[in-house]
Amino acid sequence: MKIYKKIVEPLLQILKKGAEPRQLALSTAVGTALGVFPIFGLTVFLCGVAIAVLRERCHAPTIMLTNFVVTPLELSLVIPFLRLGESISGGSHFPLTKDALKLVATGEASSEVLLAVLHALVGWLVASPFMFGTTYVVSLPCFKFLVQKFKPPASPKQPLYLETSDIKIKVRDL
Repeated sequence: MKIYKKIVEPLLQILKKGAEPRQLALSTAVGTALGVFPIFGLTVFLCGVAIAVLRERCHAPTIMLTNFVVTPLELSLVIPFLRLGESISGGSHFPLTKDALKLVATGEASSEVLLAVLHALVGWLVASPFMFGTTYVVSLPCFKFLVQKFKPPASPKQPLYLETSDIKIKVRDL
């Protein structure tokens, strides 16, 4: 029930307001690529910057909803980003021990931990364009279908002016 209220209902509201499928796909791709940024706590800020830069080309609620949805993915991709960054840069293998994570959590990080964070950033920089492209390509046909299915009913077209033959004057007998 919580997932329905936090994810499905906002998505249905977005679809019922008649947003463009390309705009939604772009926003989902941006939210995914930035939402898996390997430094915790910065994804909302990055998504806000993306919204400010993209302006009307993106759909801000979709970016933020996607950022929220991919948070578990963000947590699970930190180590793969780290290993990818190590292999790209040729850096040494960072041992993931409980002591290393404790140092990060308490702010007593050594230069090894900071280097590991840089490796994770390199891994993210390499992987995020592929995540962006894949998300866009996969979500575009999905949004085309969903927007068509949930589009608001068309309002009847009424002319903005009346022709003189349409005006009928009533005269009252006094």
